[in-house]
Amino acid sequence: MFIFEKAPFPSCHASTVVEHDAGKLMAAWFGGKAEGAKDVQIWSSSFDGKTWSEPVVLGTEPGQPCWNPVFFKTAKGTLHLWYKAGPKPDNWTGFVRTSTDSGKTWSKPEMMPAGFWGPVRAKPIQLANGTILAGTSVESYRNWTPFVDRSTDDGKTWKRSNAFNVPEKPNQIQPTLFEGKDGVIVALMRSGNPMRVCRSESKDGGETFSAAEETELGNPNAGIDAVRTKDGDVFLIYNPSPLLRTPISLARSTDDGKTWKKVVDLETEPGEFSYPAMILASSGNLEITYTWKRSHIKHATIDPKKFRS
Repeated sequence: MFIFEKAPFPSCHASTVVEHDAGKLMAAWFGGKAEGAKDVQIWSSSFDGKTWSEPVVLGTEPGQPCWNPVFFKTAKGTLHLWYKAGPKPDNWTGFVRTSTDSGKTWSKPEMMPAGFWGPVRAKPIQLANGTILAGTSVESYRNWTPFVDRSTDDGKTWKRSNAFNVPEKPNQIQPTLFEGKDGVIVALMRSGNPMRVCRSESKDGGETFSAAEETELGNPNAGIDAVRTKDGDVFLIYNPSPLLRTPISLARSTDDGKTWKKVVDLETEPGEFSYPAMILASSGNLEITYTWKRSHIKHATIDPKKFRS
């Protein structure tokens, strides 16, 4: 279903989704005249299990576009909204707002420390010891490089891992993370060089990561997101074409992302279907949002058990 049918903006992109209470979702995205336009703000809507509410503004910066919101609720119950504002990704500033009442009220926006943005596009993960790991990246001239930021104080302060781009191919960004078997942290990145999803591992809780390696999955340099289910399967939502942001598809891995099998296409028609967000809800379902032709944000619910053999 579409999160909204009509909205006070002609263009939207880069959604995020969170389950703030059991069975209840919140989504956010950036919307305005067009990506990078000065009127672009962070919009949000809530889902009660049946319908989505009218979009409201949760983030704005006068005279500058906003970018890439990310929702995440920590184990302590703090709901975070991170987003960016500024002329473009190579010089944007990170902002954060928090809520302790499941998004009913929010703190005032605060700037992140220089060089830190929180999770740059995909949701963080939280380890059993409380450590929050957030995939982030730098987009600079000829060098797009992924990192992971670590927080041990519920998202108040952050420390950065090493860079883990493919040697001599520094063109991966926006890591999505999951915890694999034996506590290995796996990062999957979009990439424009090579035009494939890339993969890196950490065996020390996200402090350091291996050099990224190419996977078998095509990627047109577009956003991805991954989730590990309670059964141990890993699902990835992505664009499998190395050229187009269609189709948008779901793939399954049973070996922590080393090999994959595409299980379903969510959209196949011409157009852009991109920048997905995906969480594992308390119901056991995958809750997914993604850009639909830059005019809508679409929501889908999928039961991952139907793909188990």
